[in-house]
Amino acid sequence: MLDLGRTFLQSVERSPNALALVDGDMQLTYAQWHRIILNVADALRELGLQRGDRLLVVLQNRWEMATLHWAGQFSGIVIVPLNWRAKPEEVEYCVTDADVKAIVYEPVCADAVVESAAAQHVPRIGLDDAPGRTMAFDALLAERTRTGETTHATADDISLILYTSGTTGKPKGVPRRHRHERAGALAHVAQNLYRRGERTLGVMPLYHTMGVRSLLSMALVDGVFVCLRRWNAKLALESIAKYALTCLYLVPTLYHDLLADSAFASTDTSSVRKLGFAGAPMNDGLLKRLSAAFEPEIFVNHYGSSEVYTVSIDQDATRKPGSAGRAGVNTRLRVVKLDAVSPDEIAQAGEEGQIIADLLGDEAFEGYWNRPDANAKSLREGWYFTGDTGYFDRDGDLYVTGRVDDMIISGGENISPVDIESVLSLHPAVDEVAVAGVKDERWGQRVVAFIKRREHVDAEALDAWCRQSDLVNFKRPRDYVFVDDIPKSPVGKILRRKLSAGEYASDGNVQPTQTTKE
Repeated sequence: MLDLGRTFLQSVERSPNALALVDGDMQLTYAQWHRIILNVADALRELGLQRGDRLLVVLQNRWEMATLHWAGQFSGIVIVPLNWRAKPEEVEYCVTDADVKAIVYEPVCADAVVESAAAQHVPRIGLDDAPGRTMAFDALLAERTRTGETTHATADDISLILYTSGTTGKPKGVPRRHRHERAGALAHVAQNLYRRGERTLGVMPLYHTMGVRSLLSMALVDGVFVCLRRWNAKLALESIAKYALTCLYLVPTLYHDLLADSAFASTDTSSVRKLGFAGAPMNDGLLKRLSAAFEPEIFVNHYGSSEVYTVSIDQDATRKPGSAGRAGVNTRLRVVKLDAVSPDEIAQAGEEGQIIADLLGDEAFEGYWNRPDANAKSLREGWYFTGDTGYFDRDGDLYVTGRVDDMIISGGENISPVDIESVLSLHPAVDEVAVAGVKDERWGQRVVAFIKRREHVDAEALDAWCRQSDLVNFKRPRDYVFVDDIPKSPVGKILRRKLSAGEYASDGNVQPTQTTKE
């Protein structure tokens, strides 16, 4: 199998003069970008980094970030991307855990780097006069003369280490080899029906698997990656119109923001023919609104993780709202009982359990970085236990219902938040909704719906809406809390633990609707 450096060379050789990268006023063809990438790769090697060494990159989605990612693939240096909002202790942990040999960062995250003691012992490459740097990023761009082979990695080398968000405890490093990453990118191209010359919005963070997949897949099809340094719906709409973007791959929250922006109605989005989402389930209401707004040729629900990029795929997300489809082209999956120890404890159709994936899949990782404890918990008999809950319907389609840790246990019943959110999302006055379990002396946990309103609605009206739906009675919310915003992670995942703990901005309107479970 080709390594990723040679994969990029394919596009350079096929389409040297095709537009490859856009960031504001900067526009680079594949040939131009390739030359810059090689200069940066050679400069990192001159700095002392060798094949297999780790480079910590703490940057927004700017052209330098994309360039460093590809430079790592050519040089054999392992890219360790970190959220640019990281705190000093997170930088400290990653520098130490990954044993990084250098750091690249920018002013917005300079304090976190400067305040990390471990970071002071390695070269610090700063952009835009970032304080605390030992050298400027521009020094990496100097033109260099080279002869012979320019790629120094193989398909079996590690491409990058992605650190999971770490909802509890310390984040886990997920090492992924060149062959894992290339297989994931090829599957992404196939499963989204990408053609040569696609154009996408590069806004999903390049420290997240979705952002990396967008970057790699565009190179596979000689496509265009348009950087958006941080999320801004208005700028995203401007980019769609200006560069005639053809495909979007976002988390549901960002799609919600696009439709909610006042500029959406007046922006020409007709070039966008392919929609894809991942990171979280999309509620029924948003699915319908997006389908009507874009009328896409293909609307893909992609379910996966950093560990196993594609677990399942549904190429017609509106066909069965909520369905994550079936196993991806490189994957086998199962649903086992919630308390299963073995991958052979299969759940029945319609029975909610834990989703697991075969570790022999081409996109699957091989284990966490320096975390035998995490391996012991998640890797069993050749299968990856995802920690996600779901079930197969009678047709064999997968439904992802949440996290094992998000499951609400009320009066002895296991209740998934996703089903309830889907029902409430269809109410015309509901802008966003999240459901979480809150401690209750009698029931253990009670079901609470947190509502961001589009227009005025009260708890009684929402309870009546649920009663008229096919939602079974014991799943009906007992309380409704009206909030200013739903807390989310940097990539748009609902943080239900914060809602359960009371960490949200409320308008003070807490309305109990039903305290009995008749």
